[in-house]
Amino acid sequence: MSTDLPSQKVLDTEVDRRRTFAIISHPDAGKTTLTEKLLLYGGAIHLAGSVKGRRAARHAVSDWMELEKQRGISITSSVLQFEYLDSKVNLLDTPGHADFSEDTYRTLAAADSAVMLIDVAKGVEPQTEKLFKVCRMRKLPIFTFVNKCDRHGRSPLELMEELENLLKIQTFPVNWPIGEGKEFKGVYDRIREKVLIFDSDGSHGESVVDIDETSLDDPRLKSMLGQQKYENLLEELELLDMAGEPLDLEKVLNGELTPMFFGSAMTNFGVQPFLEHFIDMAPSPKKSHINIVDPTEQEFSAFVFKIQANMNSAHRDRLAFMRVTSGRYTRDMPAKLVRSNRQIKLAYPQGFMADSRTSLEEAYAGDILGLYDPGVFRIGDTISTGANIPSPDIPRFSPEHFAVVEIKDALKRKQLVKGLDQLSEEGTIQVFRQPTLGDMDAVVGAVGILQFEVLKFRLEHEYNVKVHLRTLGFQHARWVDGEGYDERAFERADYCKVLRDRDDLPIILFRNDWALHYCRGQYPKLQFLPNPPGTAGLAELHGSGWI
Repeated sequence: MSTDLPSQKVLDTEVDRRRTFAIISHPDAGKTTLTEKLLLYGGAIHLAGSVKGRRAARHAVSDWMELEKQRGISITSSVLQFEYLDSKVNLLDTPGHADFSEDTYRTLAAADSAVMLIDVAKGVEPQTEKLFKVCRMRKLPIFTFVNKCDRHGRSPLELMEELENLLKIQTFPVNWPIGEGKEFKGVYDRIREKVLIFDSDGSHGESVVDIDETSLDDPRLKSMLGQQKYENLLEELELLDMAGEPLDLEKVLNGELTPMFFGSAMTNFGVQPFLEHFIDMAPSPKKSHINIVDPTEQEFSAFVFKIQANMNSAHRDRLAFMRVTSGRYTRDMPAKLVRSNRQIKLAYPQGFMADSRTSLEEAYAGDILGLYDPGVFRIGDTISTGANIPSPDIPRFSPEHFAVVEIKDALKRKQLVKGLDQLSEEGTIQVFRQPTLGDMDAVVGAVGILQFEVLKFRLEHEYNVKVHLRTLGFQHARWVDGEGYDERAFERADYCKVLRDRDDLPIILFRNDWALHYCRGQYPKLQFLPNPPGTAGLAELHGSGWI
């Protein structure tokens, strides 16, 4: 039991000022750029890295993995923490590419809200729609930022209509763009009733732009905008007031209405007003839909949503990322690992700026905590100083791509086994063994084909092992549960392959849809499950075309 509990007043105050959110988008919508500009305003970085200038010395702060820097894409989620005004912000930067969706889905389990980033020219793209549906299932409040308004794109009314028709969510434009493309001059803040005219210095957002703030009835405004833009602005605002949805924060918190913002992350247009409104509207952990315990409970509790090895290449360490769900964490405090009912010491706490870390003295509900992991934690584990807390619903997906790992230097098999074990515990890939071969020629499975490229790169650069991946022609993996399972009968069939997972549970790979349906008909007493028996997941997403 914890002996150093905070006062209830301190606990309430600290929980109230937390904001923990994830940014979701389709690739190339500008997510990493927006992330860095938010950090810039939060004082976390002094110079925002140019996402396009990956061959230069700078790269995106949130992309810490070497392969991310080389390819210019986000491969794994990053945690970024900063203070803004009176709030403590925990920002979860997620991969946009569909092949790394599984990491994004797990990370969303730790967020209280989500920012959905949309390209003004492309609107709602396929990956954005998939991630939106996951947020909707989790009842996360969703805030929409329409990016790249300094480029030619679709009209604001058209984008509002698309969100309402395609995503079935009501919209409330918190600000409204003035002009578009090269004529984009700024935004009108409908809540504060202020016109914000932006004056870029041409450095593409590397320094904060100047903002000229005025009201609609300011006589200078007409001359600043020109007669036509001024009249168009008044007409559009009148239309929104008459026909648009009112701002209802209850609907926002229930995920039924999305506050909508317009701007340009690259040039800083609209980023700071968005951040200020977001902090005002977004839920603290007290109002979050993901709570598994009361966040103002005195006893400390947390859950593991991500494990990452080798963030520090010099030390080859491994960190467990935890979402604090209640109480206060203090350095080196003892707590119980609920899965094993084992007392452990929560040592070496880390705060994050991607791969940069700071030592933490304390953390509260909503904070993301990194703890040194000697190999005791698993994704989904819960930790508590009080009563046992339930495990959160963190999804695990059935892989769709499979390959045999063939090592090029047999003397490095020990390093290979270690690398596969650690990367499978992260959730990067899933590792299966062939019953007749043991540890020889392990089979790996992944949700997205690009995960195999990441696997080869990390095995070579982090574990000094070069491998060849021989792809297998199977489409489905199913865990087997029920009476009468005969492994030998399935081994004799050429349309399936028998494997065992890390917990020695039987799993079968099926060559195609026909093979899976045929076996279901031949063995009615067996269940062929997309997740291990008794585990939680978002199986309904799998096979639905969402991932």
